[in-house]
Amino acid sequence: MLLNDDLSQRTLVHAGRLEWIPSPTKGVDRRMLFRIGGEKARATSIVRYAAGSRFPHHEHPGGEEFLVLDGVFQDESGDFPTCSYVRNPPGTGHAPGSASGCVILVKLWQFKQDDRERIVHLPGEGGSGGLGDAAMSSTTLFDGADERVMLDDWQAHVDIELANPRGLELLVIDGSLTQAGDTLERWSWLRLPAGQSFRASIGARGARVWYKSAPLIHDDVCAFDRAGDKGQAT
Repeated sequence: MLLNDDLSQRTLVHAGRLEWIPSPTKGVDRRMLFRIGGEKARATSIVRYAAGSRFPHHEHPGGEEFLVLDGVFQDESGDFPTCSYVRNPPGTGHAPGSASGCVILVKLWQFKQDDRERIVHLPGEGGSGGLGDAAMSSTTLFDGADERVMLDDWQAHVDIELANPRGLELLVIDGSLTQAGDTLERWSWLRLPAGQSFRASIGARGARVWYKSAPLIHDDVCAFDRAGDKGQAT
């Protein structure tokens, strides 16, 4: 399967308007944003766990990055409530699920080969970011050599400009903004290739956004082999 695989183009998906697609695991549904592959895929998705649903234990040879959008995500290492951010590096594994139900943004097979650090930030944790007077809060979730991940709360009725030297990916978690003539609302996902400007006007309720400044695919991304396409988490 190929979905939004042309990384040279601006891509906008209003994920909040999409239908949920069942995964092979009962009670787990997804809205696909980017995908190369079948059940084993280099992918970005919004995934919904029904209360009591759980995957069997599986490995993530290409790494897994996720942000909890709603509810409480769980695995053997603990509970991760809304706004928790986790990076599980290549070679790690778990049995994810949710007793009460949850929704997450998850990225698979997009780690650099030498990225071996596990990162866990529970709500409110992370480094201090900054956008001057435009941001009510700004949190750095990850800051690597060529990758920076942020969680910001932008004030209503302000204009925002983000530098984009490497590539930019953004998810609106709450509120709204207007960019390039398009209104982005809750769970709208935007991806811009390097060099395309990001200028936005924030809506009347402000906007909470997760965004990543990084190559859309790292040059040294974990090698992906479609052979043996067996089920993974999302």
